[in-house]
Amino acid sequence: MSFTKSCMLFQASTCYRVMEAKSQLLFSTLFLSFVSLHANTLQTYVVQLHPHGVISSLFTSKLHWHLSFIEQTLSSEEDPASRLLYSYHFAMEGFAAQLTRSELESLQKLPDVIAIRPDRRLQVQTTYSYKFLGLSPTNGGAWYESQFGHGSIIGVLDTGIWPESPSFDDHGMPPVPKKWRGVCQEGQSFNSSNCNRKLIGARFFTKGHRVASTTMSPNIIQEYVSPRDSTGHGTHTSSTAAGTSVSMASVLGNAGGVARGMAPGAHIAVYKVCWFNGCYSSDILAAMDVAIRDGVDVLSLSLGGFPLPLFDDSIAIGSFRAMEHGISVVCAAGNNGPLQSSVANIAPWIATVGASTLDRRFPAIVRMADGGLLYGESMYPGNQFSKTEKELDLIYVTGGDGGSEFCLKGSLPIAEVRGKMVVCDRGVNGRAEKGQVVKEAGGAAMILANTEINLEEDSVDVHVLPATLVGFAESVRLKVYINSTRRARARIIFGGTVIGRSRAPAVAQFSARGPSLYTPTILKPDVIAPGVNIIAAWPQNLGPSSLPEDNRRVNFTVMSGTSMACPHVSGITALIRSAYPKWSPAAIKSAIMTTADGNDHFGKPIMDGNKPPAVKAINPGLIYDITPDEYVTHLCTLGYTESEIFTITHRNVSCHENLRMNRGFSLNYPSISVVFKHGKKSTMIRRRLTNVGSPNSIYSVKVTAPEDVEVRIKPQRLIFKYVNQSLIYRIWIISRKRMTKDRMSFAQGQLAWVHSGNSSLYRVRSPISVTWK
Repeated sequence: MSFTKSCMLFQASTCYRVMEAKSQLLFSTLFLSFVSLHANTLQTYVVQLHPHGVISSLFTSKLHWHLSFIEQTLSSEEDPASRLLYSYHFAMEGFAAQLTRSELESLQKLPDVIAIRPDRRLQVQTTYSYKFLGLSPTNGGAWYESQFGHGSIIGVLDTGIWPESPSFDDHGMPPVPKKWRGVCQEGQSFNSSNCNRKLIGARFFTKGHRVASTTMSPNIIQEYVSPRDSTGHGTHTSSTAAGTSVSMASVLGNAGGVARGMAPGAHIAVYKVCWFNGCYSSDILAAMDVAIRDGVDVLSLSLGGFPLPLFDDSIAIGSFRAMEHGISVVCAAGNNGPLQSSVANIAPWIATVGASTLDRRFPAIVRMADGGLLYGESMYPGNQFSKTEKELDLIYVTGGDGGSEFCLKGSLPIAEVRGKMVVCDRGVNGRAEKGQVVKEAGGAAMILANTEINLEEDSVDVHVLPATLVGFAESVRLKVYINSTRRARARIIFGGTVIGRSRAPAVAQFSARGPSLYTPTILKPDVIAPGVNIIAAWPQNLGPSSLPEDNRRVNFTVMSGTSMACPHVSGITALIRSAYPKWSPAAIKSAIMTTADGNDHFGKPIMDGNKPPAVKAINPGLIYDITPDEYVTHLCTLGYTESEIFTITHRNVSCHENLRMNRGFSLNYPSISVVFKHGKKSTMIRRRLTNVGSPNSIYSVKVTAPEDVEVRIKPQRLIFKYVNQSLIYRIWIISRKRMTKDRMSFAQGQLAWVHSGNSSLYRVRSPISVTWK
């Protein structure tokens, strides 16, 4: 059966349908690259040590202890400090260093060395979205109840920030929180005066990147060796999470309105870990290490690739430390959809965010000379220039091996395309780059045509010439018209910005899908948030298309990806943290997940009456809380060895004894995932709900069972006498499905605990996912 529903911020965990294979999103597609091993060359490794090493107390500092390991492996008189990149203390006990293969082998034999991992390279993955999520500055809303996130600090690990952007103005911001221990690190084109009460901290981490990048970046855009953003990605995500209000914001006249982040009153601390050549895990871990010490409340990482086992994932290990310090960690799910089980950042203590669409469109219709219309979208400011709607000859250049159908650089014959509207297929090179290639070849306009791999996905761009993007079905019609007409002609009619007429939200084509490869009993991604055509702050060193040739300058531009979805949830997490400063990261994530509906805003309704998800998350009624000890027991149920669990948690544990004392254990997660295999037909799961709403509250359960599944719940009523009281319920999930060999199948349903009081309606919803293997 189809496994994807239209779903909104929150409860993205039910969205699995395969829709496309890859997205060519600028700065947003994430790759995982293992560093190759060469016996005589230096490579970077992250070395994890026992946090209570046998001889650590003999050294004057942890740094000297770390250096001693390098010193023992060196065969020469070389200074061990010359090999050290980072010394970690908070996110992990250990260090990053450059080693040869023989030195690596020697180091592995030393006592107190828990694990050694090669440095891994990753690539990074608004004026309206806050309204779409129901955030309003009026009394009684989530912004009002949380004071716009005042007092919360969001740490953003990304490409840096453009501090002069109006989104980071500190007018009306409260003083820097007293708990803050961070700094404003100076560097190229960045000094301490660039920080203020909004941007309270900024650092950059380049050691892992520097030693791994042997060649200079071919990109002609200047790379700043400082917290200053060179690519725009970090500026965009930071402003989405906590940008201040900016009136009359637009992208060259499109999508005009007031730009605001999700938590406009929260403070921002920026940790630049991503550069033109990627983001290295040694730098990322160093930033997490410092951020924990600095005192952030939320860590936002728009980073994610293919999944890894938790004991081999530096982000999972670092975020466990952060969670123990009460810090919520929010990560992008990755852009490797629609491949099944492609979701990354799968640790249950991380909030993993997929991407959804908005109901905002930028129509740019293709009117063919035969009267046919093709729906397309674009953010080229054509509505300001009527001359762009002139009818032009259409051309689609195919044949040869130069990639002309994709409009690769140098592939278009100038004599054939000059003055014409050129059709370019999606794929290989960037979408906006294709427009630049057409422009350089003398073309007058472009139609960007989705291929079957992209289907109807509609990520728009601020093109450098009149252009529009059409879906796959429309592209087939377009090519039939070109091939069947002696002189094909068309014009593009730009329609500006249209809101509220389209179905939304829906899962973005590129958004990574579950179920989780390594933890199938935990539904991932946890939630989805707006991630398609998101408008947010942009640096003044770049044009809105990000192309080096684009000389236009704007304060805002559009981007798509789970990178854009992640900071939406980071901001809402900061709002809840401001309203409930003593809540655990698990409680905050529960409030976000359980207050969601699984339908869209057309009544296929994403709204619960008149309450959008962000409002309900501030007042969820009940929460599923999880302690660090429960995460440890969960890792035992996954079959991890005790050494692997120690690598993740720094806790000695006997899984045999732990599971004996916790028979029938299941992690108290807000969603429910069951896998039936080896002929198993039934299972029982426990969950624990804590009342954070009203005293003397009675909740009744309502169940929508997955197809071919019977669901029984006891008790069917939960009677809470006081606030912070916890009650347990049990769920029996019984398969009625006749299994067929060599075929995996899925079904989904939900349960909701509902309380109707005098002045409020609480609906605490959990998806139920069943997989048959």
